[in-house]
Amino acid sequence: MTSGRVYVVGTFDTKAEELTYVARLVAETGIAVTTVDVGTTESSAEADIAAHDVASHHPEGGACVLKAGDRGKAVMAMSEALTRFIATRTDLAGIVGLGGSGGTSLIAPAMRALPLGVPKLMVSTVASGDTSGYVGVSDMTMMFPVTDIAGLNTVSRRILANAAHAIAGMAARAGTGATGDTRPALALSMFGVTTKAVQQLRARLDDEFDCIVFHANGAGGRALEAIGDSGMISAIVDVTTTEVADHLMGGICSAGPERFDVLARTGTPWIGSCGALDMVNFGPRETVPQRYEDRQFFIHNANITLMRTTPDENEEMARWLAAKLNASPGPVDLVLPLGGVSALDAPGEAFWNPEADEMLFETLEAAFDRSETHQLHRLEAHINDPVFADFVERLVRDRRKR
Repeated sequence: MTSGRVYVVGTFDTKAEELTYVARLVAETGIAVTTVDVGTTESSAEADIAAHDVASHHPEGGACVLKAGDRGKAVMAMSEALTRFIATRTDLAGIVGLGGSGGTSLIAPAMRALPLGVPKLMVSTVASGDTSGYVGVSDMTMMFPVTDIAGLNTVSRRILANAAHAIAGMAARAGTGATGDTRPALALSMFGVTTKAVQQLRARLDDEFDCIVFHANGAGGRALEAIGDSGMISAIVDVTTTEVADHLMGGICSAGPERFDVLARTGTPWIGSCGALDMVNFGPRETVPQRYEDRQFFIHNANITLMRTTPDENEEMARWLAAKLNASPGPVDLVLPLGGVSALDAPGEAFWNPEADEMLFETLEAAFDRSETHQLHRLEAHINDPVFADFVERLVRDRRKR
């Protein structure tokens, strides 16, 4: 049984009955409970941690929260205060929150700020829709309560009981899946068209490294960099940088303009390539923006349409990527696979275009600032060839020895 506590968080001025019910059921499992009020109006409802105590953690003081006047500003201020409050807790074994859209937007940032592996459960009326804005790239679990969180009834009692027992179970067993693996961890990026490259790398590196693979679909790139910020990895092996294309050309797999900024923040060693920069990802063919109507496409499946990048686009991507890599104070190894950057970019395949690739490679060579710690490598191989995997393996192992 855990020695920590489950924190039950919500607005006691509107949801005291439901929060108290969840807290009681968690306590009945034998786990200690702390209830936390994040209501933005003074409340007479009892919670272990009162709203004004949470609000006092705001950098501008509690009055910034409880006397904000405007509800929206008060909720945002309380959210910041809660995030700071939760960060001070040394006994937190898990956290469960209850809320509608406002409560979820208030509580979710505090959950996202917690380390990976800390149990986080948000019972939310928005959980049946697009939850990406609330979850981000955290390991938060969201549960849809079916009914509104507005009193206990036949349905809500059962669902909230499930939530109570779920967080209790997670908190009681948190960390039991850990293996005690002492190998240094690597974060690798992969796409369907670079799968072979990453699989070969994993096979070569698995004896010495814990290889953690991320799908380069936007959310995957953001998750990779969140891991980088956490200090959990020893290096990033960014074979697949296709999210650059989607960010610059409006595709659906963009990781946003902050992709690669983790390097400037942390100096984490980076060994990478330009995997799948031959393509931009869109949804069904009819969703492709009109401005691209005359372009070359490959129908990956009914829901994914790939567009071949042009020499001009490759020049733009190369300059953008080089600028990001140049900003890193840490070691960088950029590998250019001159034989092609994806399974579709090979002789006889749909996206084979040596002219476009050469523009990508030449621009990277020109824009990338080389130094003793920032190296560029031209490799006469396709990205999915064993030669490429061999070369990157050597870079990773050499970097480990330094």
